Amino acid sequence: MQVIPAIDLKEGKCVRLKQGLMDKATIFSEHPAEMAAHWKRKGAKRLHLVDLDGAFAGKQKNLAVIKEILHEMGDIPVQLGGGIRNLDTVEELLNSGIDSVIIGTAAITNPGFLHEACFAFPGQIIVGLDAKDGEIAINGWSKLTGHSVFEMAQKFEDYGVASIIYTDIGRDGMLEGINIDATVKLAESGNVPIIASGGLSNMDDIKNLCAVANVGIRGVIAGRSIYEGTLDFEKACNLAEELTG
Repeated sequence: MQVIPAIDLKEGKCVRLKQGLMDKATIFSEHPAEMAAHWKRKGAKRLHLVDLDGAFAGKQKNLAVIKEILHEMGDIPVQLGGGIRNLDTVEELLNSGIDSVIIGTAAITNPGFLHEACFAFPGQIIVGLDAKDGEIAINGWSKLTGHSVFEMAQKFEDYGVASIIYTDIGRDGMLEGINIDATVKLAESGNVPIIASGGLSNMDDIKNLCAVANVGIRGVIAGRSIYEGTLDFEKACNLAEELTG
């Protein structure tokens, strides 16, 4: 199981939000590319990148910074989400060096687009399912859809998505711990690898996730915890490798 550091971009800076609220952004670095290089030195095997401005605008807003980050990461794969709404954007990002694109809101509002993307770019499309009490939220978590996360996960498995990032939005940025039970339930409901997200706090979370990784949990995204120091990223990576290989 991989511990995947997150860099969320807002106006060219590295920030973290609480429960997806843009007005609750904490700036952690004015130079995101330097932060990416830092996580690479600490042992990152993958980087999770989100264009927050893009997520709200519906198109990429931090491309210059994204290209700087790709240069710093070299051959370390980078997955990117935020504002990806059409095949041309998917193709452009993958051609620029992004390893996988994350489709969130558009997967729910335009499933035909997701289906086409999975067909055109097999193995490179990740779906982001953000949920509160099992109900999927979209548009920067501002709208609950009424769709069950389990129902959508099964549908997207049939499309051929590479993996699913499951975020409990009630916990995201709150350092309250990963929702292990819901993550396991989702992993057991299908065959798509799950990446856990939302609430990662400390080494206990890493141990608890590693203990159930065999049900199909491929990784966990580390955000506020590694920026505020409640989780030592390098030690977390070493522990995950020791426990799951």
